[in-house]
Amino acid sequence: MSKSDRIEHEGVVIDINHNFVSVEITRQSACSSCGAKGMCSAANSQNSVIQVPANGFELYKNGEKVKVVMKQSLGLKALWISYIIPLIILLILLLLLSTFKISEILIGLSIICALALYFLTIYLLRDNFKKEFVFTIEKLDE
Repeated sequence: MSKSDRIEHEGVVIDINHNFVSVEITRQSACSSCGAKGMCSAANSQNSVIQVPANGFELYKNGEKVKVVMKQSLGLKALWISYIIPLIILLILLLLLSTFKISEILIGLSIICALALYFLTIYLLRDNFKKEFVFTIEKLDE
């Protein structure tokens, strides 16, 4: 994976067990140049904890600075799933139901129900997403 195909965040290892290495990442200056910074939850919060599968967990220790990496294509896919598809659902329902002269209250409730159903589906498929959206951890080059 080349440097341009990756999303990277520096962080500090805060917990290690046999299943996950927990890394606390902080917003960094690299976020300002990222194309997805407006949509990324990592860019909007000061600190986030990411659990990385613990392949080679014995190589890391608490307090160590590391790099958390994800493929850029997965970041764009996450953007579509979390923001763009719900927006499309909202707009389609709004325009479609408005053409049939349905009351605004029913339109609003329909949109809320459709989005709730969409996010419930995402929630129910979370195990599939956990398998697909995998972070890796690397030691910092110092």
